[in-house]
Amino acid sequence: MGRKVKKNAPPAEQVPAASTPVTKANVAYCPPPDELDTSVPELKHLGGSKSDQWNLMLCNQVISTAWYGRNPQPGKDLDDKRTAILAFMAGVNPKDTIEGMMAAQLFASHAAAMECYRRAMLPDQSVEGKQMNLTLAAKLTKANAEQVAALSKYRGKGQQKVVVEHVHVYQGGQAIVGQVTPGGSMKNLEAQPHAIGYAECSPLRCEIEEKREALPVAGNA
Repeated sequence: MGRKVKKNAPPAEQVPAASTPVTKANVAYCPPPDELDTSVPELKHLGGSKSDQWNLMLCNQVISTAWYGRNPQPGKDLDDKRTAILAFMAGVNPKDTIEGMMAAQLFASHAAAMECYRRAMLPDQSVEGKQMNLTLAAKLTKANAEQVAALSKYRGKGQQKVVVEHVHVYQGGQAIVGQVTPGGSMKNLEAQPHAIGYAECSPLRCEIEEKREALPVAGNA
C-alpha cells in the first residue's frame, strides 16, 4: 500500500524566484587570456583583437561616424561606402586593441573634419557659420595629425636608435666632440687626448752636420 499523505500537511518550501532569471542570453562570455586562446579571428585585421565580437563592434562604431546624406537609401552606393570605411581599417591593420581604437578615432576625426569642410562650402550661409565650420575643421585636422603621430609612436615602442660614428684624425689634427656653432661659442667640447698628434718636424741643418775644423787665420788678415 502507498504511503498516506496528511491532508493538512504544510506545503513544501519554495525558493523565491530571482528578479532576472539567469539564462544563456544574459550571461557574458569571458574570453580566455591570449596564452590560452586558440581561436582564429576573422576580423583581427580590422579591430586588432582576437575577439571578433570586439572587432565587429568597433567596425560598427566606425561606420556610424561617417556621413551618408540626409536620407541614405539602402543599396549598392551605401554598401560601397561602408566597404570603403572597412578598407581603411584594413589598411591601418591594427595589431592589438589599442591600435584598433586609434584607427577608429583616426577615421572619426577625419570624417568629422571633412563634414565641417563640406558645410563651410554650402551656399547661402552666414559668414559666422562658415567661419565656425572652418575653425572646427582646422581643430579636427590638427587632432587627426596628432592621432597619426600617437599611433606611429605607439607602434615604435621599445625601439632604440643607435648611431655609430667614425672619426678619423690624422697627425697634426685634433678631434672635437660636441656641438660647434659657427661664429659662436662651442658647447660640450671634449678633446680626445689619444686623437691629438703632432707631426715630427724635420731636423735642422745645423743639427745633422758635423762640426767643422777651424781654419788658421793670418795675423795681418
